[in-house]
Amino acid sequence: FRITLPVLSRYQVWLIPWRDYGLHDWMSEEYRHIEGKYVRLTGYPCSWTFYHHLRQEIRQEFSFHDHIREEANQYLAGLRGQRRNVTYVGIHVRRGDYVRVMHQVWKGVVADKAYLDKAMGYFRARYQEPVFVVTSNGMDWCRENIDASRGDVYFSGDGKESSPGRDFALLAHCNHTIMTIGTFGLFAAYLAGGETIYLANYTLPDSPFLQLFKPEAAFLPEWIGIDADLSPLLNGKQRQKPLNTLPLV
Repeated sequence: FRITLPVLSRYQVWLIPWRDYGLHDWMSEEYRHIEGKYVRLTGYPCSWTFYHHLRQEIRQEFSFHDHIREEANQYLAGLRGQRRNVTYVGIHVRRGDYVRVMHQVWKGVVADKAYLDKAMGYFRARYQEPVFVVTSNGMDWCRENIDASRGDVYFSGDGKESSPGRDFALLAHCNHTIMTIGTFGLFAAYLAGGETIYLANYTLPDSPFLQLFKPEAAFLPEWIGIDADLSPLLNGKQRQKPLNTLPLV
């Protein structure tokens, strides 16, 4: 990024006597009155409630270096083909450790084929010639579960996992975004602007994840949520429930 803010070197960071101050994932009144000289904010403050009033400045600050922007735009232009009214839709599919962690730790699910079909169907119905650019850290799964038979789906990195920086630049230079879960897709959608579809209600109501994460503070009000299919979790709980047992005390 073409950051204009001052940046500390790694050596300078080591010499500073930091006082860590943990933030949760939404703005609170107490954060307007943080005292101290060398305060380092920690946690996951990715909510728009922290910074949305500075959106134009943020999008300007997080603009890409010329060679990165040119590479992304050149790649997208190469997908145009004979289309005259092309609309680029970036898709980020977060897999990796989330496949296990969401289910085993957070009582949640990751995006499935049905969600992506619905999200892509929305853009196909709304725009004349959409082009979908798929990025992921689980590209094998994407190639097996995203139907590319219409000729409007392209997998970044020739169907192999590409570099995070390259994928992020591609997503940010698309017109619209389909995200699944995770801050990578969230911030790419924020920089891209346009319409964003996100996976909604992807945890059970008693998930400990909801103590750290407020969906209404993470996803902009104008973004479109499609509810996740929680049946794999619910069916799993039913199968694991023992019969004729007394409640634990």
